[in-house]
Order: sequence, then structure tokens, then C-alpha cells
Amino acid sequence: MLPKALEDAIEALGRLPGVGPRTAERYAYYLFRSDKKISENIATAISDLHDKIKSCPVTFALIDKDEEVSPLYSNPSRDKSIILVVEEPLDIYAIEQTHSYKGTYHVLGGVVSPIDGITPDDLHIKELSDRVEKDDAKEVIIATNPSIEGEGTALLIDRILHEKYPELKITRLARGLPLGVDLSYADQITLQAALDNRTNI
Repeated sequence: MLPKALEDAIEALGRLPGVGPRTAERYAYYLFRSDKKISENIATAISDLHDKIKSCPVTFALIDKDEEVSPLYSNPSRDKSIILVVEEPLDIYAIEQTHSYKGTYHVLGGVVSPIDGITPDDLHIKELSDRVEKDDAKEVIIATNPSIEGEGTALLIDRILHEKYPELKITRLARGLPLGVDLSYADQITLQAALDNRTNI
């Protein structure tokens, strides 16, 4: 029914997360009807994702291909004795938006999830342990997501680091109810964390 090039574009766009068949059709048709330069710019940007980006060998954050390490690590104003551990590189962006954290980062590359076949060996936990010694870290802040897998990974990291570095301070980002959320809409993990982290008024 449709030209093959259009069908191929719909199929390719439909592979993106959260993009269903109808949305993929709308995107493909929009690109066809729009100025050709829009499609060319998108194609170039997507190609550059693989050609111009790499992973930092120290923090595993995403960096430009011509950089040796992440600027958030090499910057002398960043405190290397504090390491904030996140699941994915984009989590760093969320923390940086607060403009309140001046330490360094470490990206795990996911969380332990047996059902998905992800084991501790698949994550950058050993590299984190090595960094604690190399950078003479005083504190590791674990900022995994408040999911069952995130909590399990946090406990695993805590155990591994405490066994090797008994004096190391290991903390977790505070958990609790976000502003404006009704109690009836909060999940069990969030409610439990809010109870555990309750404070004085």
C-alpha cells in the first residue's frame, strides 16, 4: 500500500521506545512532507551519536570523542573524594541541573537484574571499588533508582565497599514523597522510604 522507502522509515522509527505504529507513521510522513534538510539534519545527528561520543574510561559518563576523561572528573574544582553513583549517564544531567553537587560521578551502566540476565560482573562495580582507593574517596553516595533492582544493587555496592573499605562513608540519596503527590498515589517503596526517612517538624 505504501512506498517501500516510507514503510522502511515507519519500521525504523517504530523501533524507538514509546513509539507505536501510528506515531511512527505520523513521524515518517511528517519527515517526508517537510524540508529535506530536516531529515538530513536528523540523520547526521543520529550518525554522530556513534561517531562522536564515547564513554569516559574513569567515570563511564558520556564524553566527546576527542576528550580523554569527563570534564566533571578532570575539573580541578570537583572534589574527587566524593563519588556519586548513578545507573545511567543521563542521570548525571539530572543531578547537575541542581547546581548543588561538586563531587565526581560513577556510572554503573544499569542495575543487577537476574530476570534480564544482568549480573554484578556486567556493571562497573569493580571499577568503582578501584576508584575509591585511587582517588582516596571519603564518601560514596549511591543514587540508584528507587526500584527493587535499584535497591538491591545499592545494598550490593554497600556490602562490597564496606568489606574492602570499612572506614568509607557510604550514603544514599534521601527517599520519600515528592511535593504535590497524594498519599494514595504513592507506591509502596516510596511510602516505605518516606517512613524510614521521616524528620522532625
